[in-house]
Amino acid sequence: MSKIAGIYWDDTAVAPGISLSVYFSGCHFHCPGCHNPEAQNFDYGEEYTTDIRQEIMEKLNKNGVMRTLCILGGEPLCPENIGDVLNLIGWCKNDYPDLKIYVWTGYTLEELEERDDDDVRAILRNITFLIDGRYEQDKRDITIPLRGSTNQRILYMGDYNV
Repeated sequence: MSKIAGIYWDDTAVAPGISLSVYFSGCHFHCPGCHNPEAQNFDYGEEYTTDIRQEIMEKLNKNGVMRTLCILGGEPLCPENIGDVLNLIGWCKNDYPDLKIYVWTGYTLEELEERDDDDVRAILRNITFLIDGRYEQDKRDITIPLRGSTNQRILYMGDYNV
């Protein structure tokens, strides 16, 4: 079972508009200069449970304000977190089919595709944007949207079919 490093219920910093941001714990990359080093530990935070999932789903549309779902880490797409990330996305998309979902990962899209994993493919088909690539401290740029370093990409996944 994955752990959650933190949840920001009304986040205005990570993506356009108001987001509900979920940080999954655990990362194998350990990028120098990581903005969230405590979340690299797989034991950090609280367990992802059905109660947490239910609270996330209820608060996505709190007070009639639809939020964007942002999934970050740690590393949400590492093998240890994939199942729970897919679980969260599946439940949320079932209740909110038009939900915008952003996922940040240190993996590139090409690395994810090479894994030949049905769960990874299901995630990629059901998200709106993938922000991919490891953080590279020597390419740090705080002026670019949604990314920490210039090597990272913002990929629109709306038409993704693989």
